[in-house]
Amino acid sequence: MTKERREFIRPESLHLVDYLVVDEQGQQGEYSMGRTLNVSEGGILLETQSEILTGMQVMITLELDNELIDIMGKVMHTTCKSGRYHNGIEFFHVADYDKTTLTKYINEFNRKHKLSPSDS
Repeated sequence: MTKERREFIRPESLHLVDYLVVDEQGQQGEYSMGRTLNVSEGGILLETQSEILTGMQVMITLELDNELIDIMGKVMHTTCKSGRYHNGIEFFHVADYDKTTLTKYINEFNRKHKLSPSDS
């Protein structure tokens, strides 16, 4: 059994999301869709068809509990699996009203799936 190194448990989830890549100068880049593989209060694992370089910022629009929320994050790592990219993104800006919705969703998801730390 491996020890969980993340601060938050990331329950598995599958949701389509929009994302917009933003470079270091704040210039908007690629706008596309991806799939949430898991999510927590601290970040998201996003599956995409295009590579997003480590260090890039992304604005992610998530649909949670029938509400759209915008979250800013930074790509911490990217791996390629079966021709798709898995991008570990750490959130650095979540508006208070969006954070409440995100936390509610994660708590509800945990109750439905009754995850233990060994499941993540």
